[in-house]
Amino acid sequence: MSHPNVDDRKYATAGFFSPTKSEDVHTVANFDKRIEDTKHTDVISVLLVDDHLLMREGLRQLFSLEKDIRVIGEAIDGVEALQKIRQLRPDVVLMDIHMPGMDGIAVTQQVVQEFPEIAVIILSMQQQNQLVLQAVKSGARGYLLKTTSAREVAGAIRMVRAGGVFVAPEMTDMIVKEYRRLTDGGSGHHTIETLQPKEVEIVRYVAMGMSNKEISEKLAYSEKTVKNYLSTIFQKLHLRDRTQVAIFALRHGLLPDEDV
Repeated sequence: MSHPNVDDRKYATAGFFSPTKSEDVHTVANFDKRIEDTKHTDVISVLLVDDHLLMREGLRQLFSLEKDIRVIGEAIDGVEALQKIRQLRPDVVLMDIHMPGMDGIAVTQQVVQEFPEIAVIILSMQQQNQLVLQAVKSGARGYLLKTTSAREVAGAIRMVRAGGVFVAPEMTDMIVKEYRRLTDGGSGHHTIETLQPKEVEIVRYVAMGMSNKEISEKLAYSEKTVKNYLSTIFQKLHLRDRTQVAIFALRHGLLPDEDV
């Protein structure tokens, strides 16, 4: 693959405009200024994290052809990745999932906690359900296979930088099915919106350790009414008992601060 050098790019620009009048030259100058302004404001800084030198070199070579993507550093493992992230503050981290010592999932969790504005894209050779879900749950905004095309990698970087989430198309259906399976199995994730305000209040009381009688006295309901509410809550959240309801409440921040 040939790599255009700086002179080639200047020649292409001059050839495209072919200015013949003074106002044309002025237009070209303005265009060049807009390009420079864009570089200062819209260039996406990327940190490459992979323990394989060949992979890092290939990615760096790929991004050198993209005007809006710039590699600002590299790391060979999770520990070095965190050091470079804290030092360089990249817009996007392109990170291998399997590395010696601290793996990509653990690094992602730490990055999301310390720098939520930094987007992490996980790279992997494997299309395993659990790996993909772990990456998504850890806060990664993208998951790509290392067989992904160069164009798709660059597109994913632009998408996550803009606040979106990018998962390889071939894995999208799998993620949806796996979340459904987990929900049906009793995880209860992402179902709080199905609860009515009164049901949310009862979930909170259950998590606080209140009995049905105490809840009924609190709400001025009969115990039977409370039991009916709980039965509906169990069905909506696909939960089996009060312990799972309490865990659900903790995960979704339904407890007052003093009770956490």
